[in-house]
Order: sequence, then structure tokens, then C-alpha cells
Amino acid sequence: MNRKALIGLGLLLLAACALPFVVTNYRTFQFTLVLVYAVALLGLNMLTGYNGQISLGHGAFYAIGAYCTAILMDRFGVPYWATLPAAGAVCLVVGFLFGLPALRLEGLYLALATFALGVSLPQLLKYDRLEKWTGGVQGIVINKPEAPFGLPLNPDQWLYFFTLAVTIVMFVLAWNLLRGRVGRAMVAIRDQHIAAEAMGVHNAMVKSLTFGVSALYTGVAGSLGAIAVQFVAPDSFNIFLSIVFLVGIVVGGLASISGAVYGALFIQFVPNIADEISKAAPWAIFGVFLIVFVYLMPMGVAGAIRMLLAHLARRGQNSSVPAGSARPSS
Repeated sequence: MNRKALIGLGLLLLAACALPFVVTNYRTFQFTLVLVYAVALLGLNMLTGYNGQISLGHGAFYAIGAYCTAILMDRFGVPYWATLPAAGAVCLVVGFLFGLPALRLEGLYLALATFALGVSLPQLLKYDRLEKWTGGVQGIVINKPEAPFGLPLNPDQWLYFFTLAVTIVMFVLAWNLLRGRVGRAMVAIRDQHIAAEAMGVHNAMVKSLTFGVSALYTGVAGSLGAIAVQFVAPDSFNIFLSIVFLVGIVVGGLASISGAVYGALFIQFVPNIADEISKAAPWAIFGVFLIVFVYLMPMGVAGAIRMLLAHLARRGQNSSVPAGSARPSS
């Protein structure tokens, strides 16, 4: 990473740290959800953008992570911060086990299998035999954590900084993973799985582990989301949530780490903007926004920004060359 990129990341981090002190508590809560969705979209992007496996059921892993945290906090009194690794571990195991039979499926067939998972889980959470754990249709209410060590922060501000710290850790881990040997194997399988296997890549293991790690990220996001919203219920995790996640990675940019942030901003704020424009048909306005984004930026927001920066760099190089330095044509 070059010096300009490090300076840019530093300035962005400073702006993120200053944000909760210059906006209202409600806006702080909204930006906390942006960070939560960014972690979930990063997990889905590993699976779909980098490994080429289409999932329409990642809302199920988000729900599993949320319920793990809610049950541990409500039934066993586990501290909120300790529920994150537990939720991630459970989703890692569930995702890996789901990925094993899914190895026989590709493309639309895999999408349908994950779609079935996303549709069935909310109904399973309502099952009367599990009601004493999940709360049934009533769900579970949990308390928002207070700032520790006497820090002069209200609960919304503290939760924002806690989520920001977790998000930074998850993005750094993803960056290292995707830039290494495992990341190259994931991309090789996406581009040409037969050639990848011929080069010694264990396709089945890499695809299953990718599914598990993707589920882990989404589960951690679900855990953070439950702490932020303070409530979990089966109807909060319907199939629409999985579709929104897919929309987020497409709008943000497939196979892009920064695209997860842009996609999270889109799925958090564009529905609110659409609702302000039209109370009668907000999702119609949302659809218009989505079509415009996809039409104008087919490579996603991250791809459009990448192309813009490359264009500006070329213009800067051309303008720095003296006019008389060009060699005359013979």
C-alpha cells in the first residue's frame, strides 16, 4: 500500500471517529448499522465476488449470529463483547457444513439452495419446541451496553466506536486473506475451476472454507446488529434481507473490499431517501435508484471510483509532460 493510500485511510479514520460527535444520536445509530452491513456485505462478497458462488440466503446466517448473541445475553448473562466470537464460530460451522453438500451445486442451483435456507429459517425460529430459546414470534429484547471505564460517551456513541473497532479488524483480516494464497485460490476457482484444480488447488476444500468464512463474517454482523437494535424476531430476518445484501454487493462493487462500505451506505440510506420522496410507493423509488446505479456504474461504486482515479492520474501525467518534450514525427 503506497503512502497516499495510507494518508487517505488515516484521514478517513479520523473522520469516522469524529462523526458521532457532530451528528445526532439517531444518525449515529444509522452509521452503526452501516458498519454492521459493511461486515455482512464483505462476507457475502468473499463468497460471490471473489469465489463466484451465488447466495440468496445470507440473511439466515445474519439471523443465526443475531440469535446467538440475544440468547447468550438474555438467558446466560454473557457480556455483549464475548458473544461476537461465539456467534462467528457457530456461523462458521453452520456455513462450512452447508457448503459441503452445496459443492454439488453451481450457479442458479446453488442460489436456489441458499434461497431455501433463507426462506425456511424464520419459520424454524417460530417453532414451538424452540420458543423457550428464541422467544417465538415475540422475539427477544436485550439491553444496549453502556460505555465502560467511565468514558464520557452515551450508549449510541459507545456502540458506534465498538462496532467501528470490530469492523476495522474484520476488514484488515479480509484484506490479508484475499491478498494471500487463499484469496488467489478463491479467484482462480471463480475464473476457471478446472485450471485451478490442475494447478493443485483443492477446489472442494477452498469452496467449503470460503462458505464458512463468509458465514462467519455475516454472523458477526448479525451479532453486532442485534446489540445495536436491541431486539431480534423471526420476521426481522425474512428473505428480503438476503436479497438486500445481494443488492448491496452489486451496487458497491463485486470483488472489492471497499465496495462493502459503499453498498452498506446504499442499503441503509437510499430506502430512507426513497421514503422521504414518496410515502405511497417508497420501494418503487428505491427500484429507480437501483436501476440508475446499475446503469451508470455497471462495475459498482468501487469500480466507478477506481476508473475515475485512474482517469485523473492519466490526466495528471499528461499535463506534467512539457509541450516541447514530445519528439517530432519524421
